[in-house]
Amino acid sequence: MEHPSKTSIVKAAGLVFGDIGTSPIYTLAVLFLFLTPTPENVMGAVSLVFWTLVIMVTVQYTFLAMRLSETGEGGTLVLKGLLLPLLKKPKGIAAFTLLATLGISLMIGECVITPAISILSAVEGIRQIPGLEIMSQEWLIFLAILITLGLFLFQKRGTEGVSRTFGPVMAVWFLVLFTSGAISVSLSPEILFAINPLYAVQFFVHNGIQGFVSLSMIVLCATGAEALFADMGHLGREPIQYAWGFVFVAVLFSYMGQAAHLLRNPGVGNPLFEMVFSISHDIYIPFLILMIIATVIASQSVISGIFSIIYQAITTHLLPMLPVDYTSDELRTQIYINTINWLLCIAVICVLLIFQFSDRLASAYGLSVTATMSITGSFMVAIFFHRQKYIYMGIAVIVTMVDILYFLTTVTKIPHGGYLSLVIASIPFTIIIIYTAGQRALYRSMKPLGHDQFIKKYLRAYKYDRHIRGTALFFARSLDEVPAYISRTMFNNEIIYEENIIISVDIKKEPYGFSWHLDRSIEPGLSRLSISHGYMQIIDLMRIIRDAGIEEKTIFYGMEEIVTRNIVWKIFSAIKRLCPSFVQYHRLPSHKVHGVITRVEL
Repeated sequence: MEHPSKTSIVKAAGLVFGDIGTSPIYTLAVLFLFLTPTPENVMGAVSLVFWTLVIMVTVQYTFLAMRLSETGEGGTLVLKGLLLPLLKKPKGIAAFTLLATLGISLMIGECVITPAISILSAVEGIRQIPGLEIMSQEWLIFLAILITLGLFLFQKRGTEGVSRTFGPVMAVWFLVLFTSGAISVSLSPEILFAINPLYAVQFFVHNGIQGFVSLSMIVLCATGAEALFADMGHLGREPIQYAWGFVFVAVLFSYMGQAAHLLRNPGVGNPLFEMVFSISHDIYIPFLILMIIATVIASQSVISGIFSIIYQAITTHLLPMLPVDYTSDELRTQIYINTINWLLCIAVICVLLIFQFSDRLASAYGLSVTATMSITGSFMVAIFFHRQKYIYMGIAVIVTMVDILYFLTTVTKIPHGGYLSLVIASIPFTIIIIYTAGQRALYRSMKPLGHDQFIKKYLRAYKYDRHIRGTALFFARSLDEVPAYISRTMFNNEIIYEENIIISVDIKKEPYGFSWHLDRSIEPGLSRLSISHGYMQIIDLMRIIRDAGIEEKTIFYGMEEIVTRNIVWKIFSAIKRLCPSFVQYHRLPSHKVHGVITRVEL
């Protein structure tokens, strides 16, 4: 295996590890609002942070999950694509399909809270500056909203532009985390003994149920791990794995440095802010500016992961089609989805206005993260089991049990704001369930013609009806079941061209790969263009049509007018109307397109 370039490693640090890299801003600060910072609690908490990063990030994602992806893509849907072909029982397929849908939805719920808590916690550090201690929270929220708007405006540059800009800045941030932490550790070197897991065990012995609940705050150090896996398609496996080695050391020394500062000064508020301030008053303002930039990058990590997941869901027909912009000529997975971008922006601003304080947001944060990790762990266990890799399965079982333990602790956050991520996640979950069920019901109601019946009718119509000069294009999944709009156009309306080409687009289970074949030997005047591509492969449909030597005069496509009294199907109908059609999604020439409406009762 070739070692990745330094540039790709820096890009990975900038794009993927922003969330994990800014967790030191608030994790210990929030924890010691809940716990008394005694030496035993401080040593135990840092021990738990260390082992959480090892188990939930290093082992689960950079070792196990990335080992499973054979194609360089990551995310819940990739694991679903790997597992479902291995399952034989329909109940198992249905259960894991539902889990994958839940995982996607929870990831979106996490994506709304991450920018809010990251940006607001950094902005609150302004109060550490002499003379600004009395700045009102309203002004801090206003500043956080301005930063949020800037972040989402920046998204249209795409992942490549973002990582090129953010990578070097994030590398400096990690270097500062490491350096400031190492200086503090040098003053209290006994904190290094905290990596001994006995301190974590003693933490639970001393604190009992309170120690169990505190795991819901300690897990904040691992937030962003799922985005790490989802972002793999943007930058590749090796750069992310190499970058994690550097990031792990940096954040670990930051946590240890903060803990060392707490041992010396148990009465501090935010240990990171006050640790840096105690090292040198002069560097605090530059540090604060760097920290705010780093929190923007933290938000970027999750947002780019969401774009990947939404795109996978669109191409695998879990979500309706949304306009997608492709922002790089170099990497096929660098995308921007305008609708999702601005919906997320509005949601983040609403969260800032509702919760107003970072410690309140911390009480709402973590539930979606740990639930998604538990789902990922379940997929890994099942895949390793069916592939008969029992050693890896055993490791995955242990990791998943840890995930579930952390998830159970975050359930205690539901009354204190944790409900928010569930409410947010319920929106995409409901849309996916309604859309997929509606598509199945619609397909059953359309009554397509079988292959033999269609060919029989076509030959009779082509022989006796007048032909319109030129070439017409139609779209169908296959010739085995021809959509009703094609038969209505050709046989009821007697619209038959000299050349009639049916285009079928087949999406494969693999993320990449692309081929096409034009068969002109089906029947006189009837051809078929078959296109096959991976679910993450970007295709230019019009270019393929031109490469096949086709010069169309007209493009027909089917539209459905749904008539129903059922509220669920009314929502489905509204989703269909609001989202682009197949021809709009693929940007086919509008002056040649003719929609054929079919009235369908559901």
